[in-house]
Amino acid sequence: MRILKGILMLTIAVCLLIAVSCIIGKDNEKTPSPGNLTDGNTAQAEGREPSPASPGQESLSPTPTASSDNQVSLTPTPAPDQKPSEPAQELNIEPVDYSAIRPNESGEIPIVMFHNFVEDLNSTNDPEFTTSFADFEKLLETLYNEGYRLISMRDFIDHNISVPAGTKPMVFTFDDGSPGQFNLIEENGKLVVNPKSAAGIMIKFSEKHPDFGIKGIFYLNMDKEEKTFEGAGTLKERLEILMSYGFEVGNHSWGHFNFSQAKNREQVYERLGRNQKRLQEIIEGASFYSLALPHGGKAPEELKDAMVQGEYEGARYFHETIMAVGSTPSVPSIHKDYNPGYVARIRSQGKVEVKFDLTYWLPNMTRDRMYISDGDPNTVVVPKGKENLIDTGKLNGKKLITY
Repeated sequence: MRILKGILMLTIAVCLLIAVSCIIGKDNEKTPSPGNLTDGNTAQAEGREPSPASPGQESLSPTPTASSDNQVSLTPTPAPDQKPSEPAQELNIEPVDYSAIRPNESGEIPIVMFHNFVEDLNSTNDPEFTTSFADFEKLLETLYNEGYRLISMRDFIDHNISVPAGTKPMVFTFDDGSPGQFNLIEENGKLVVNPKSAAGIMIKFSEKHPDFGIKGIFYLNMDKEEKTFEGAGTLKERLEILMSYGFEVGNHSWGHFNFSQAKNREQVYERLGRNQKRLQEIIEGASFYSLALPHGGKAPEELKDAMVQGEYEGARYFHETIMAVGSTPSVPSIHKDYNPGYVARIRSQGKVEVKFDLTYWLPNMTRDRMYISDGDPNTVVVPKGKENLIDTGKLNGKKLITY
């Protein structure tokens, strides 16, 4: 009898041990160990939003290749300490009726160029490059009602365009880092964006129309130092707060140099690399990946490669786009005619309307010529007959669809 009781007790103990092991195994499946989580997964596991990438982490180092028509073809490869931008994520997107939406993702994308902003246009003698705050507010309403939605320069380059179906992407660019574009004021002991600035107006506008987007790239001349976005706070604080909203920064050269007057590549390296170096001294890890040409001045033919990439005192630069002063909308980056070495921009209207400024272009940017989104960044949808306009080598895994 004692032997039977012993066998029974042993059997019960084994069964309990197996049950406990099963419970532990299921718990481990539900809660991955921290070492197996990416930053985004960790954030989700902790019930918070993933942190955005640090400024400049998505810039690339170049492998230039020769191409026809004097174009500079850029084939980027990731630098050892940097990451390329992430591909478009899997999205739960409702299917759309192409015949109703009529998407055309081979169409043109307007890249708008802004310079100065003031309260009263009567206070300036500049007829072309200064906009009033009131006119800028009206412009945002007009663009929104016309179906435009903002995308970043990064997403323009990568063709990672995620705007609602039937709407049209647009890029905002700001040259020179003037205080009317963005500056800080002190409010209750805290630095905040001045509502009387272009960025402040955009932030307020997004409260009413969050789908319009808070996007834009500011091309800076770092030799201006504290005159950049002049106002409250240090230059470091200004740049950090600017980028915390998702705005980007770009290269506009040291000293606003007209590159059509460049005499040698060392001069080009210094004007571009020195600007990059100063940015990195202020914000570690930051990087310019796009250049806007001061005065629209293109370098002599023999120096064009130095405009794309170079180094100055240990600071490397690589410009994935070089922006013209321009007068037309741009083709998208997946278009066969796209030239990253000279990308067109449209000048915003200043005190007076000038032919080929944005006021001229708005009624001329007709539906049949513009980029109309299908709402899915993972597909490229064009009407039948326009598929030959797409460079399929640039699709980067996206599916080309005709209808």
